[in-house]
Amino acid sequence: MSSLKEVCAGLPLAPLPENRGRAAGVPHAPCRTPGLSAEERKLALQNSLRYFPPSLHQELAQEFADELRLYGHIYMYRFCPRIQMRAYPIHEYPCKTKKAAAIMHMIMNNLDPAVAQFPQELVTYGGNGQVFSNWAQFWLVMNYLSEMTEDQTLVMYSGHPLGLFPSHPNAPRLVITNGMVIPNYSSREEYEKLFAMGVTMYGQMTAGSYCYIGPQGIVHGTVLTVLNAGRRYLGLDDLAGKVFVTSGLGGMSGAQAKAAVIAGCVGVIAEVDKAALLKRHAQGWLMEVTDSLDQCVARVREARKNKTVLSLGYHGNVVDLWERLVSEYEATGDLLVDLGSDQTSCHNPFSGGYYPVQLSFEEANKLLATNPERFRELVKESLRRQVAAINTLSEKGLFFWDYGNAFLLEAKRAGAEVEKTGVGKTEFRYPSYVQHIMGDIFSLGFGPFRWVCTSGDPQDLSVTDLIAASELENIINQGVGDAVQQQYNDNIRWIREAGRHDLVVGSQARILYSDQKGRVCIAVAINRAVADGRLKAPVVISRDHHDVSGTDSPYRETSNIYDGSAFCADMAVQNFVGDAFRGATWVALHNGGGVGWGEVINGGFGLVLDGSEEAEERAKMMLGWDVSNGVARRCWSGNRNAHETIRRTMEENSGLRVTLPYQVEDELILQKALGEN
Repeated sequence: MSSLKEVCAGLPLAPLPENRGRAAGVPHAPCRTPGLSAEERKLALQNSLRYFPPSLHQELAQEFADELRLYGHIYMYRFCPRIQMRAYPIHEYPCKTKKAAAIMHMIMNNLDPAVAQFPQELVTYGGNGQVFSNWAQFWLVMNYLSEMTEDQTLVMYSGHPLGLFPSHPNAPRLVITNGMVIPNYSSREEYEKLFAMGVTMYGQMTAGSYCYIGPQGIVHGTVLTVLNAGRRYLGLDDLAGKVFVTSGLGGMSGAQAKAAVIAGCVGVIAEVDKAALLKRHAQGWLMEVTDSLDQCVARVREARKNKTVLSLGYHGNVVDLWERLVSEYEATGDLLVDLGSDQTSCHNPFSGGYYPVQLSFEEANKLLATNPERFRELVKESLRRQVAAINTLSEKGLFFWDYGNAFLLEAKRAGAEVEKTGVGKTEFRYPSYVQHIMGDIFSLGFGPFRWVCTSGDPQDLSVTDLIAASELENIINQGVGDAVQQQYNDNIRWIREAGRHDLVVGSQARILYSDQKGRVCIAVAINRAVADGRLKAPVVISRDHHDVSGTDSPYRETSNIYDGSAFCADMAVQNFVGDAFRGATWVALHNGGGVGWGEVINGGFGLVLDGSEEAEERAKMMLGWDVSNGVARRCWSGNRNAHETIRRTMEENSGLRVTLPYQVEDELILQKALGEN
């Protein structure tokens, strides 16, 4: 096994490590089918060899060519490190600055097999959310970080470390861009080729920015979504005995089972990959598993009747589950599902993100590698069947929503009946959860704020939990509006119960939803706890890019922006740039994330709280911008919650002046001016 010192020493070239190929017994990414021409295959191989001296090209060229042929990408399996991949305590990394060590801590957490979906392919979540494009890049980045000083910045081009460049202490230590392809060439087909050639990469959201914290990152968001769906559509605060049906237990979607339990309902989650299902069961995120639809239905009936909290994993295709629920209704008149959604990786439906119901998991993977066009047709047929079943049940009382995974978008493209007449391009028969559930929360300034204790000590995490709850309670005591107080109360309840729900997978991390005031107060309090020794090591703060201002995504984060700007990406780009010069330790900007390549631009950050006065000032300056940027944009689009939120923020900060919109009060003026009756 390698040591951290060896991992930071640069590419191991003399001697070359043994080529062990793909490891057995771990999940692997589906084989890609990029459709490269002969010249493009040559270029892909040539590009991969750029990382190695010519004396090694003869030995490496054939195995890299074999990887390209067999797997559709050159991962460089030979260079997969033998170290136990995990987030080591920050003091163990051989670095010249703690900020670089904190970044290493985050990178290795993203690649931890307990966290990563396909660790040997450097995929953290979502089926294709890469940390790096190949293992050579990992070694180079770790080496650069170990040598970095406070006067240098590491520049990353889509997984490739361009190098360390002279900088200054107030600049970010790391700047990441992923997938910045010219817009007219940002198609799925072009992506597959560009990724295979090793020149671009899909970083999802927090995979390619090294900020993923395991499925806990979406547990809380799912809890809030399910609770607010119950309030809005069922008129209930208590979801006991109510059934939530969904699918997906790999990566982020694995959070749904735990969220159902915390929300107090019956959660039934279908998963085709047995390894992913058993992984969640072993981690305690799933209470029960079954591969029998008969048993699944029987357990649902029993749990509904007794109002038992349950998370049940069904090993099978979710289409079969939905169609069985239709059959049960037709046979008995019982509607066995109240709330429904989907969390398959539909942003990547034809490369293993969504599996067709007509084939077993193994058969589908084989067809994907041998006949991708046939696989594509079966996926489309499967999507149409799934929507047909959901439509039938929704007419009987089911409430279904799109969970921002591009399910409705891909269903529409497949010809399923999800269209809604007389609306814009971002609206469908069923709402996006942002439109009807989370959008108002974003417009209040609330979003997924999170932190990682780099000591690796669970006790440090417990201390930060107490700090966060205390800070939010202090804000409430100072006086807030009813809508804001409800959000604070939900999050205080969450943070007080988080420790007993075994949410940590990988790094000692926590997440909650907070607005600007809450984020700043929590960050400042944590930084002071580092300074006075209550916390043993620095803490990294970040957020999901799925936030108030981090993402421009017309079918998810900005789907409730109705002024025609939902397809514009100024907000995310400005967010990335603004965070960089306001103090972030690192920043990242991605094409793609959540709903897929070419469908979204998103930006994120990491900030190391090391206990210094400088870190406190950076947190205050950067977090204010990071939230207010998005609230101001949402205000300008006409959102009333955002209008009130930004007005209140301006009253609290004399340096903030935002352009406020005037509303058209009489629409007849518009009709008259346009010559309409």
